[in-house]
Amino acid sequence: MDDDFRKAALDYHRLPRPGKLAIEPTKRMATQRDLALAYSPGVAAACEAIKADPNAAYDYTTRGNLVGVISNGTAVLGLGNIGALAGKPVMEGKAVLFKKFAGIDVFDIEVDATDPAKFCDVVAALEPTFGAINLEDIKAPECFAIEAELRSRMRIPVFHDDQHGTAITVAAAVRNGLLLQGKDLSDVKLVTSGAGAAALACVDLLVSMGLRPENVTLTDIKGVIRKDRPDMLPNMARYARDTNATTLQDALPGCDIFMGLSAPRVLKPEWLPLLGDKPLILALANPDPEIDPDIVSAARPDAIIATGRSDYANQVNNVLCFPFIFRGALDVWATTINEAMKIAAVEAIAKLARVEASEVVAAAYGGAAPVFGREYIIPKPFDPRLILEIAPAVARAAIESGVARRPITDFVAYQRDLERFVFRSGYLMRPVFEAAMRDPKRVVFAEGEDERILRAAQTLVDDSIARPILLGRRDVIAAKVKEMGLRLDLGNQVQVLDPTYDRDVFDKLVPEYQRLSGRRGTPPEPAARRIPTRASVAAAMLLHDGQADAAICGGTGGWWRQIQYILPIIPRRPDVNRVYALSCLIIQTGVLFMCDTFMVTDPTAEQITEMTLLAAEAVRGFGIAPKAALVSHSSFGASDSASARKMRQALGMIRARAPGLEIDGEMHADAALVQVIRDKAVPDSKLSGTANLLIMPTLDAANISFNLLKAAADGLPVGPILLGMSKPIHVVVPSVTARGIVNLSALAVVEAQEQTSASPSG
Repeated sequence: MDDDFRKAALDYHRLPRPGKLAIEPTKRMATQRDLALAYSPGVAAACEAIKADPNAAYDYTTRGNLVGVISNGTAVLGLGNIGALAGKPVMEGKAVLFKKFAGIDVFDIEVDATDPAKFCDVVAALEPTFGAINLEDIKAPECFAIEAELRSRMRIPVFHDDQHGTAITVAAAVRNGLLLQGKDLSDVKLVTSGAGAAALACVDLLVSMGLRPENVTLTDIKGVIRKDRPDMLPNMARYARDTNATTLQDALPGCDIFMGLSAPRVLKPEWLPLLGDKPLILALANPDPEIDPDIVSAARPDAIIATGRSDYANQVNNVLCFPFIFRGALDVWATTINEAMKIAAVEAIAKLARVEASEVVAAAYGGAAPVFGREYIIPKPFDPRLILEIAPAVARAAIESGVARRPITDFVAYQRDLERFVFRSGYLMRPVFEAAMRDPKRVVFAEGEDERILRAAQTLVDDSIARPILLGRRDVIAAKVKEMGLRLDLGNQVQVLDPTYDRDVFDKLVPEYQRLSGRRGTPPEPAARRIPTRASVAAAMLLHDGQADAAICGGTGGWWRQIQYILPIIPRRPDVNRVYALSCLIIQTGVLFMCDTFMVTDPTAEQITEMTLLAAEAVRGFGIAPKAALVSHSSFGASDSASARKMRQALGMIRARAPGLEIDGEMHADAALVQVIRDKAVPDSKLSGTANLLIMPTLDAANISFNLLKAAADGLPVGPILLGMSKPIHVVVPSVTARGIVNLSALAVVEAQEQTSASPSG
């Protein structure tokens, strides 16, 4: 660690406030009644319910989503016995990982007790607080006795992650590594460097999965673990060998798996020829592995190597499993995490590595999309699909093995519920996805060579949401599909059209485009050149001609310029006066729609009315009842400015045209979002609760508010969604992600379905 990095790390922990954690309330505390409900006297109702049924604590408190990360700081990774207080930053970091990856809340507890009995007494007494316990950074051999004692005393899961989290991740890497090497676990010979808590847990788990104990040789700093070694713990003695081998070098001949959980550079390069054919080398010491992967690659090209480091291929990191194992265990109120649950996690992790990596993974690792093989035998830690695979597998295993107090009956619904931890747009988009899947439509993508489009296309095909048409050069698209490890079947699942060379398709569109654009100042000859040179024009023309059912344009260049390309081809609906843009923002407290964020600079009262009705219709398409607020600098007649007057005028027109719409205004933004504030201004407001559709007086107000809120609240944007277009077409912004493209594509498919059903032939 150089001085610059050390300073950056200290600043990270110190600024803008010390530490990495905070506690925030989940309920509003704005009125005297809120206080009465939260504390005295209302809290007594919850206390009495829990007294009558202890399991009610999962319903009325945070216990069911609260884990204790507990350590005495006697074996902090890379630092050793630094004590409980010095280990606190590590425990806070572990807490952040739980929250980031699985939405689990954590209290980190540093216990100043090295005596196992005293430590166990402290932790066991905390059982009423937590749904599970994660033991961390406790030295061996005490960690074995501590975990065993706590598991026997407590009726909630107790999981020493240094042992079992490492074991699960290692076992997944072994499962896939052996698959690629053509070997079976029951036949291989394994040699360890290290015989501590993590190494023994790894071996135990592999043995439970089929590795034969007689094929295991343990070594540590004293050499081979032999039967004549005195004072061994039972879990070590189980693997003691009756052998003449005394050193690691002696144990290596014919070894299929080398598993290092020990110290840097203990596996010497000159020993590599001793290993068996096509070995699997797990050099997991951190920060420096037992052998440099580059040395292995040069000397044993038939080997597969994994390390614990992120700068090499095949990082074995227990963050791959522990948040999701706890998620599954908590969600079924498990009393323990048993062997069946651990094996289920192993198989889920291994399976996930065998499918293509997601956009989030590729973005987290410099844009390279890993493909299952020698350089990718285990998923990346930032793969957002981990929770969708591991948590249900663990929960199911808990149920089947009889340790679940609240079994899950609908795993499809459970997996959908978990999507809130993956794509925050999951809940919002679920009704749209389900509607799109019922009748997938042809969606043409103008920027077919863009990696985000290709990843989106893979999702659209896999989930049967749409039938993609990609515009671009065939050889470029094919090369990128292969490079990214996608499974797109070009020509069958996905149609590829090149506007430059597929003249039989695009030449027939030229006369019609000349007719459409001619009245907008574009002479025939330049118009003919635009189809092959402007992808948005080509995509819009395919939609206009009926060769596609919907279109997605943009993602590169200026958003407004793309709009100008498509409007002459796909105009507004004849029953509306303007096209508007609706944007959605998913924040921690819910979903907010805002209009108009892109199209109309200073809408009139009539246009405010029209955009509100169109936006409300779009919100209903998400399965959400719109609650609209006309937002202004003025609140309920406080100002007579032109801006305030037009919002008041619009309210009257909207109520006349849509009397059933829940709407009010004009009002301040805080009044729109907080009923208490609104009630003080107008007690008889027809808007209840929190508004979810904010109609802004100008484009400036809408766009600025949207982007400020997106940045300040870490909001996830969806859109912009074009309202009032005659055909389903949308223009994505340059910052769009593949998931954003999937979302807009699904919306476009549903719009196409509606147009088909509304047409005379439909």
